[in-house]
Amino acid sequence: MGALTGKTALVTGSARGIGRAIAERLGRDGARVAVHYNGNATAAKETVAAIEAAGGAAFAIQAPLGVPGDAEALWTAFDAHADGLDILVNNAGTDGIREPIGGTDEEAFDRVFAVNTKAPFFVTKLGLDRLRDGGRIINVSTGLTRGAHMPELIAYTMTKGAIDSLTSVLAKGVGSRGITVNAVAPGVVDTDMNADWLRNDEARAAVSNLSPLNRVGHPTDIADIVAFLASDDARWITGQWIDATGGALL
Repeated sequence: MGALTGKTALVTGSARGIGRAIAERLGRDGARVAVHYNGNATAAKETVAAIEAAGGAAFAIQAPLGVPGDAEALWTAFDAHADGLDILVNNAGTDGIREPIGGTDEEAFDRVFAVNTKAPFFVTKLGLDRLRDGGRIINVSTGLTRGAHMPELIAYTMTKGAIDSLTSVLAKGVGSRGITVNAVAPGVVDTDMNADWLRNDEARAAVSNLSPLNRVGHPTDIADIVAFLASDDARWITGQWIDATGGALL
């Protein structure tokens, strides 16, 4: 019996990358996983198939985030498959425009905030009625909110700063129900989102050197931390920002 047997989890943006790794790990631990995706149905089906092949249970739900009515659409899709929730992982996000402040226009700014900040806020708001007492909310943040700032990701970093605040304030608000709320903050992780610039020898060596462990992060590194926070072993941890950068901020 896994640590999460009998639990239902929702992982937003879990068709690929870190989200997929999280969904697969929660599935291996026994949770029934809602695999949320925006537009890549094929990737979502592959994630569901991978969870099932490992002996787990999963279902895919589609809802674009960052558009009017996104949270309502997501939960309507979820409710068609499940009657309650134990674990909510707000993972879906976009790095948006990679420009310093001078190159960031209002449309690009609004888009990255809509996906990274507004969507998880309202997904969480509507999810609280479905989240059982003793549940878990885990938000994916970034190490950029505490250090190693990148001027070309100023808007993205701001969106995650808001997520950090959501984490601590919400933890106070839902603690009476035994619900914990924590944020996991990855550094550079080898995912498709970073493929264009990371997957060459020079860039990989530079990123590896940021960590005393001398390697680039892997999606499973983040998934394993999320799985711990989702488990009963983490019942006394709430309102925390967990450095998942491999020591890159030291």
